[in-house]
Amino acid sequence: MRRFIIPIFLFLLYHNAFTQESSKFYGQAIDAQNGLPLELVIVYVPETNVYFETKENGRFSLDISATKNLIIKCSRLGYQTQTITLGNWSGTKDQEFNISLIPITNQEIIIKENVNTNNSNIKENVKSFELIPTTTGNIESILPSIALGVRSSSGGELSSQYSVRGGSYDENLVIINDFEVFRPQLIRNGQQEGLTFPNADLIRELNFSSGGFESKYGDKSSSVLDIKYKVPDSLRFSIMGSLLGASGHLEGSKKYKKNSPSKINYLLGARYKTSKYLLSSQDLKGEYQPNFLDLQSYITVDLNAAFQLAFIGNINRSQFKLIPEESTQAKGSISFVLKLNAYYEGQELDYFNQSMGGISLTYLPKNKKHPHFLKYMSAVYTGIEAEQFDILGYYRLSEIETTNDENAGKEIKLWGTGTQHLYTRNYLESLIFHNEIRGGLELENKGMGGHFMQYGLSFRHEDLQDRINEWERIDSAGYSIPNSDTLVLLNSVLKTKNQFTNTKSAFWLQDEISLFEQSKIALKITPGVRLQYTELNQEMIFNPRCKFEWVPKNSTRNVRYWFSTGLYHQPPFYRELRTPSGSLNEDLKSQKSAHFVAGMVANLRLKKVGPTPFKWISEIYYKKLWDVVSYDLDNVRILYSGQNDAEAYAIGWDNRINGEFAPGAESWVNLSFLRTYEHLYEVQHKVRESGNPNGKEVNSVPRPTDQFFSISMFFQDYLPRNPNFKAHLQATVTSGLPYGFKGDNIIYRNEYRHKPYHRVDIGFSTLLWDSHKKSAKPYNPLRFCRQSWISLEVFNLLKVKNEASVRWIKSVYNYQFAIPNYLSSRRINLRLRFDF
Repeated sequence: MRRFIIPIFLFLLYHNAFTQESSKFYGQAIDAQNGLPLELVIVYVPETNVYFETKENGRFSLDISATKNLIIKCSRLGYQTQTITLGNWSGTKDQEFNISLIPITNQEIIIKENVNTNNSNIKENVKSFELIPTTTGNIESILPSIALGVRSSSGGELSSQYSVRGGSYDENLVIINDFEVFRPQLIRNGQQEGLTFPNADLIRELNFSSGGFESKYGDKSSSVLDIKYKVPDSLRFSIMGSLLGASGHLEGSKKYKKNSPSKINYLLGARYKTSKYLLSSQDLKGEYQPNFLDLQSYITVDLNAAFQLAFIGNINRSQFKLIPEESTQAKGSISFVLKLNAYYEGQELDYFNQSMGGISLTYLPKNKKHPHFLKYMSAVYTGIEAEQFDILGYYRLSEIETTNDENAGKEIKLWGTGTQHLYTRNYLESLIFHNEIRGGLELENKGMGGHFMQYGLSFRHEDLQDRINEWERIDSAGYSIPNSDTLVLLNSVLKTKNQFTNTKSAFWLQDEISLFEQSKIALKITPGVRLQYTELNQEMIFNPRCKFEWVPKNSTRNVRYWFSTGLYHQPPFYRELRTPSGSLNEDLKSQKSAHFVAGMVANLRLKKVGPTPFKWISEIYYKKLWDVVSYDLDNVRILYSGQNDAEAYAIGWDNRINGEFAPGAESWVNLSFLRTYEHLYEVQHKVRESGNPNGKEVNSVPRPTDQFFSISMFFQDYLPRNPNFKAHLQATVTSGLPYGFKGDNIIYRNEYRHKPYHRVDIGFSTLLWDSHKKSAKPYNPLRFCRQSWISLEVFNLLKVKNEASVRWIKSVYNYQFAIPNYLSSRRINLRLRFDF
């Protein structure tokens, strides 16, 4: 198949590459009433991929090819859409045109922050990522490139989980239209992961905070991903298909009463994913049958000018089946190489089914003097998960010849042989009810600034039932380990049943205080507090938080500074409560942390690099953590101790530069440095030292997420004078994650490291059809759609063997060897997308 894909794609490239010429249409968007620049204005050519979203200065620039009766539209929420007609656009001369948008009073009810708010959260329009080459199909895969301090999990490209500034994967809050969403609990490796809740086809924008976030966000201690879905204004739908799956979405808006502004807005999305093609490149050969399906909807109904009713629903079905056959793995240096051959019997069958339904009622009256809102939300989440595998593996560990003669690759010494029998029947059922009411009030103080006060009260009930039955038998050189003269003993056994119920209630209050808005330096202070009570351990949490922002008004580089601090205590969920023996520690307290974050943002004018200013965001941070629940990582599985047994810290420096190397094609580069260490209470940690058999005593050791260095990049470009052919490159290089001996990772804790992770994915996309060409090509076979794209993607371009975890093998000499489990190799993918 590869023999035909590349020639076809090169032919399409040749056909489209140099057929069009273009020039710039540029200017500034302003408010018609006060003359101030407007950000977030979409300037676009209807039914094409040509668009631009204005930044803080309101400037825009479009590259538009020659065409007849050129129509340009400008739209922004809360303003009347403006249409510009230029007649015959020659495409040979740049033209400037300034846009004045008129505010409107009747609009969809959208709760927004104070219009003067310009906080330090990363905010992006997801449309920029429609053609990104991704193996997971999930929006989280782009976070390491666009958000500060985000690192991919140890599951690498197979996983959508991520670590933020040294935190675990369970410390990240994900919110969709103010509803918190949950992940499956039993997943232990990236290949089992399916589709996450956020659907990129439905998203309007995403906000991401890497720490120091406001009190309105929940009780996670690392990050917040806040996603808003679209508010559609016309009928649109799309279809996408590739070797890794397919997706489709439908959106529209319809008035349900004549001569009334009230409307029904609907978003429907369906996604299917199968990673069989990708998994077949791993060292473990066998029959993979992964099937993942996600269906969701978001519907809003304007009851009248003040009330809006919304419904959100999701059905997520994930099934993973594997019949392993054999694997070959190697590890070593130039002079010493170990090779592990294994043959298997049995199979693995897992499923992770999640469902969610929620409704919200928003009240936003027309009150210009004191605008306020109220919003009530109610949601229910259900999950049924199962791990079922019974696999018997026969392994042979040997040393092989590394010389360049005819004996190269031959076995020269046998280090170990035996069997490993894994049996698991784990089942988890979860039911979560969540109710919340929140409100806000905006107060203006002429001449000084104003206040935007927000508050919320929530109640959550958690009910989980867990059945665990897993054991491991190891036989080495004909002896069962551990060895007995009379019994066959298992290496490990875990059997238990748990029924867990808990109730959490919370209240939060915050105020955005804007000061000196008319002076040379504007100041915004956001104090807040969050209270939470957990019934299980009868713990009351009090978390004060505050953020300061300074904005010099006359700065030519749009410089802004901020400092945030506060307490971020995370009440335990089910996984943290479960000890290694399977029992629940119901006295477990919240993990506690204090954040200190200082940052700045500034425009960099690099005229030789790009046509528009680049934005540089930089933050330094320090996090102090105590009452930490220590854990070990095995791929993406987190094995908690179930005790508040550690203290830790994280310190680092994050940087992001983003801008356009070519007009309309934004790129991002992230550079981060991190050190996160921990100390287990009542343990004297040590590190091994040459010549010292007792080891060297140290005060702290690396946490499982410690990675000193990380650089991620998402780059976009297109051919000169033809934006219809695009290239997308995503690259990541990070330090290796630490790990320790299985079952003995206390004193000499996390003393080894995986190899550095580095990966490059690249994609080439060409516009096959645009409805704008209909007059020139009325008989094109693709004229039935609005746009169509074809993409050729190369995953793991450099064919690097990255490590996901290790498998511990005991030799006949009672040594333990860590044999790496590798991630996927190079794969080529073909993707088609149709927009209607």
